[in-house]
Amino acid sequence: MKKAMAFIFGAVLGGVLGGLTAILLAPYSGEELRTVIQKEVGNIQVEIKEAAQMKRAELEDHLDQLIHSQES
Repeated sequence: MKKAMAFIFGAVLGGVLGGLTAILLAPYSGEELRTVIQKEVGNIQVEIKEAAQMKRAELEDHLDQLIHSQES
Protein backbone atom coordinates (compact mmCIF):
# COMPACT_ATOMS: atom_id res chain seq x y z
CA MET A 1 0.00 0.00 0.00
CA LYS A 2 2.86 2.32 0.87
CA LYS A 3 4.47 1.76 -2.54
CA ALA A 4 1.20 2.50 -4.33
CA MET A 5 0.75 5.76 -2.44
CA ALA A 6 4.35 6.74 -3.18
CA PHE A 7 3.78 6.01 -6.88
CA ILE A 8 0.56 8.05 -6.97
CA PHE A 9 2.24 10.94 -5.15
CA GLY A 10 5.16 10.82 -7.59
CA ALA A 11 2.85 10.72 -10.61
CA VAL A 12 0.80 13.69 -9.37
CA LEU A 13 3.92 15.67 -8.45
CA GLY A 14 5.48 14.88 -11.83
CA GLY A 15 2.31 15.99 -13.63
CA VAL A 16 2.16 19.26 -11.72
CA LEU A 17 5.85 20.01 -12.25
CA GLY A 18 5.61 19.07 -15.93
CA GLY A 19 2.59 21.33 -16.40
CA LEU A 20 4.28 24.26 -14.69
CA THR A 21 7.42 23.76 -16.75
CA ALA A 22 5.38 23.68 -19.96
CA ILE A 23 3.56 26.88 -19.03
CA LEU A 24 6.76 28.69 -18.09
CA LEU A 25 8.69 27.59 -21.18
CA ALA A 26 5.89 27.88 -23.74
CA PRO A 27 6.96 30.00 -26.73
CA TYR A 28 3.51 31.58 -27.12
CA SER A 29 0.83 33.04 -24.90
CA GLY A 30 -2.46 31.17 -24.66
CA GLU A 31 -4.18 33.31 -27.31
CA GLU A 32 -1.22 33.08 -29.69
CA LEU A 33 -0.98 29.35 -29.17
CA ARG A 34 -4.68 28.87 -29.97
CA THR A 35 -4.22 30.91 -33.16
CA VAL A 36 -1.19 28.87 -34.20
CA ILE A 37 -3.01 25.60 -33.50
CA GLN A 38 -6.07 26.72 -35.48
CA LYS A 39 -3.89 27.64 -38.47
CA GLU A 40 -2.05 24.33 -38.33
CA VAL A 41 -5.29 22.36 -38.06
CA GLY A 42 -6.62 24.28 -41.07
CA ASN A 43 -3.46 23.46 -43.03
CA ILE A 44 -3.74 19.80 -42.10
CA GLN A 45 -7.38 19.71 -43.18
CA VAL A 46 -6.47 21.22 -46.57
CA GLU A 47 -3.65 18.69 -47.01
CA ILE A 48 -5.96 15.80 -46.11
CA LYS A 49 -8.62 16.97 -48.60
CA GLU A 50 -6.01 17.32 -51.35
CA ALA A 51 -4.57 13.88 -50.61
CA ALA A 52 -8.07 12.37 -50.62
CA GLN A 53 -8.86 13.99 -53.97
CA MET A 54 -5.61 12.72 -55.47
CA LYS A 55 -6.20 9.21 -54.16
CA ARG A 56 -9.77 9.24 -55.44
CA ALA A 57 -8.59 10.27 -58.92
CA GLU A 58 -5.95 7.54 -58.82
CA LEU A 59 -8.51 4.91 -57.79
CA GLU A 60 -10.98 6.07 -60.46
CA ASP A 61 -8.25 5.76 -63.12
CA HIS A 62 -7.39 2.30 -61.87
CA LEU A 63 -11.06 1.29 -61.93
CA ASP A 64 -11.42 2.59 -65.49
CA GLN A 65 -8.39 0.54 -66.52
CA LEU A 66 -9.85 -2.57 -64.94
CA ILE A 67 -13.22 -2.04 -66.60
CA HIS A 68 -11.66 -1.45 -70.03
CA SER A 69 -9.31 -4.43 -69.69
CA GLN A 70 -12.30 -6.72 -69.00
CA GLU A 71 -14.19 -5.39 -72.03
CA SER A 72 -11.36 -6.31 -74.40
